[in-house]
Amino acid sequence: MTIAFWCVFVAGVLPYAATLIAKSGRRNFDNRDPRAWLAQQEGFRKRANAAQLNSFEAFPFFAAAVIIAHITKGQVPLVDTLALLFVGARVLYLALYLANLASLRSLVWFVGLGLAVAILIVAAI
Repeated sequence: MTIAFWCVFVAGVLPYAATLIAKSGRRNFDNRDPRAWLAQQEGFRKRANAAQLNSFEAFPFFAAAVIIAHITKGQVPLVDTLALLFVGARVLYLALYLANLASLRSLVWFVGLGLAVAILIVAAI
């Protein structure tokens, strides 16, 4: 299995880290209706939940890009590097979201998107 495929795995479980942050440490967490409970949160918990949702949204495009690059036998070392950078950008994105640094977070979001696009470009050449 390539590094890029491992990155797909990490990117796939990364949203759950944000979920744990959003839900941890609260005694009044209601698992019977967790979405309604999360919708009422404020501060870092609310931001962690938003980061979770965005991470789930970003994942399919990245995963598809990696799979397409492998199917087309794209340059594996370059795809691996781009995938590692994508995962790093998504981890940084989560940290910036939690820290409430919106402008930097948006910049890192665009970097992550650009990396996924770059993987597809590598697949095309």
